Amino acid sequence: MLYEITVKFQRDLSEISKNQITLGIESKPMKGDANKEIIKKLSKHFKIPISSIQIKSGHKSKRKFVEIQSYRI
Repeated sequence: MLYEITVKFQRDLSEISKNQITLGIESKPMKGDANKEIIKKLSKHFKIPISSIQIKSGHKSKRKFVEIQSYRI
């Protein structure tokens, strides 16, 4: 499933509405740290492995498209 992520820096929030997620992060957008934090938060929220989440576009933008693969145990 493809989600549109909007990033808000230095806020600890998350709002989910259908395929849109607003996510607050604390990491600075340097060396991919912010993207790593986004993936970790999504992994924790959806209770899936990090490997099931992939940023499809917007690697250097506050607006990203993330694909979350369905995961079954």
